Amino acid sequence: STDTSPSVVLENIQGCSLKCLRMLLENISGLSVDDDFTVEVIPEINVAVATFMKSVDTEEFVKKCLQNKRVKEFKMTARLLELTQSIKAENIPDNVSTDYITVYFESVRNGGGPVADVQLFPEENSAIITFCDHKGNT
Repeated sequence: STDTSPSVVLENIQGCSLKCLRMLLENISGLSVDDDFTVEVIPEINVAVATFMKSVDTEEFVKKCLQNKRVKEFKMTARLLELTQSIKAENIPDNVSTDYITVYFESVRNGGGPVADVQLFPEENSAIITFCDHKGNT
């Protein structure tokens, strides 16, 4: 469905290097990393997020992951990334206004959509952008 997340969270990845993880996901999906999906590792919480650029049944992909022998050997788990209406943008320059951030994230060219709210955190050089619906946060 169009309301299914294009991203899958892989948890408990410490036993698998990034290179190994990328090959494993290619084997399970039959797709090519970088061309068809991306993998972002978040080492602080021991997870990776695979985001599919092609139209893929991510629920079926999660099932395949959970049944995969190697995934079981690594004791990894897989689940859909929850859809959200908010994102955190980091490394925002000091002089950027909330209006600029709003216009930037509403740009279809940048993958955005209608913005409901922007909370700027200048001390962290970050902002929380809340979209009118989850489709804007791509």
